[in-house]
Amino acid sequence: MSGVLSSLRYLLADFIGEDGGTPPFLPDGLPDAVAPVVSDGIDRLMEYQGASYAQLYVDRLRRFIGQRDVDSAMFGEIARLMAMRMSYEDPIRIAQLKLAEYEKAAGDPRALSTDDIRKFRLDELIGALPAIVAELVLDVLEWKGWTHKAVSIRFSTRSRLGIRRLKIEAGLRRWRLFSVRYAKERVWVERWLHMISRSLARQPKAAPAIVQTADMVQGYGDVYRQGLADWHAIIDGLAKPTFDGVLPLADLAGAIAEARAAAMPDPRQAALKRTIAEIRARALSAGVNATAAG
Repeated sequence: MSGVLSSLRYLLADFIGEDGGTPPFLPDGLPDAVAPVVSDGIDRLMEYQGASYAQLYVDRLRRFIGQRDVDSAMFGEIARLMAMRMSYEDPIRIAQLKLAEYEKAAGDPRALSTDDIRKFRLDELIGALPAIVAELVLDVLEWKGWTHKAVSIRFSTRSRLGIRRLKIEAGLRRWRLFSVRYAKERVWVERWLHMISRSLARQPKAAPAIVQTADMVQGYGDVYRQGLADWHAIIDGLAKPTFDGVLPLADLAGAIAEARAAAMPDPRQAALKRTIAEIRARALSAGVNATAAG
């Protein structure tokens, strides 16, 4: 609940223009070794969304400062991966990056203006819009059966018109926190952090593996959706039942590694689901045998 309230508070600050552009301070008690990683994350999210969003990043990190079993290496990975996930790729982000590339090359005669063509699903494009608009459009698309239709979008700096369009698209940043996609990303990040906390409490040795699962969710389009589906399959099939005490899985880290190795670019997740079922069966069988022996 605290994560949701923080997100809403910073969303409101961005909307009413109280995002003054001053980067947040590094959190108190931050290990010196990870200060550069957190500073990079703050800079990245300042560029991505603004000061209030970077502050949300800092607030999310505070829960792990001073936590037992969280060393500098793990904290640094949490900070790095959370910054990457909070700056997820949407059409607005791609426009931002394209403009930054163009501005960096300005005045360099050797730099070539280029076109960058990306393929999105239609629901992914609409999902970047404010929910009040997007939800109505998505209902219509679903009724028409067009939700998964692929659409190619050109991000170009070859002409003044292309650059102007990029600026308009990048300018939609202010509305990003009201979008359907942001709401889903906020829930995902909070669940990932919650699973790290549960692992630290129940099976600390598995916590680094839980942290690293964040890199399963990347990009956009089919790659993003496959990674997200695989992540939920592993968390719901292995991590959560272990933390809930219903799956006697002694080596959760090893099980996660085994499951991740089985993940394929397969919408049916056949190999992954089979592997998770095998891991669960072994763990339950071992639990029964241990109980009988006791």
